[in-house]
Amino acid sequence: MVLPSPPAAHEKLVAALSPSLRALALRGTFRTYRKNSVIINEGEIGDSLFVLLEGRVKVYSTDADGKEITYNIVDAGDYFAEMWLDGGPRSASVMTLEPSVCSVVSRNALRDHLADEPEFALELVSQVIRRARAATETARNMALLDVYGRVVATLESHQGSASAENPITLTQITHQQIASRVGASREMVSRLLKDLEKGGYIELGVKRITLRKKLPARW
Repeated sequence: MVLPSPPAAHEKLVAALSPSLRALALRGTFRTYRKNSVIINEGEIGDSLFVLLEGRVKVYSTDADGKEITYNIVDAGDYFAEMWLDGGPRSASVMTLEPSVCSVVSRNALRDHLADEPEFALELVSQVIRRARAATETARNMALLDVYGRVVATLESHQGSASAENPITLTQITHQQIASRVGASREMVSRLLKDLEKGGYIELGVKRITLRKKLPARW
């Protein structure tokens, strides 16, 4: 099958994707979103998968009081909203964290893609399993760890443990984002991070946290 060419404005974005994801994106409809746009609402029925060409989005839920828990941050070059495959409602909401471009792939387009490239089915199943594992780990941490333990798990989940010889810098991360990941208030998270900075474990910057050595298991 000869796939259509992407809009001229998005050619470079599509070219940066992996070959299998590039072929999938070309089957979709290209859409742009402003920062803080809600792309998907939890509970709604959907039958589209989104390939993220540019920007970042968060996958989250809120309760009746507005308290938020963030499950995942998706970066450009990945895809999301594949959980409709079982026919159920959307399991979470999705909001852009910055201006974003997506290719929205319909059920029929995905079916055609799987027929033409059946090996993508294994990649899709692997993605679902990875995200199920991540959700299980989040639930485990929420149940078994205190707030400090959940903060440490969140910081170290990005790139592992740091050392004096190998500091790690996390970018595009805020105290509020960490709070939403660990189910705590921003004030409590900020207080813990300030204490860790005083102890020489981390260095705080604007949307940046540098892990200078392994974080203590208890605080």
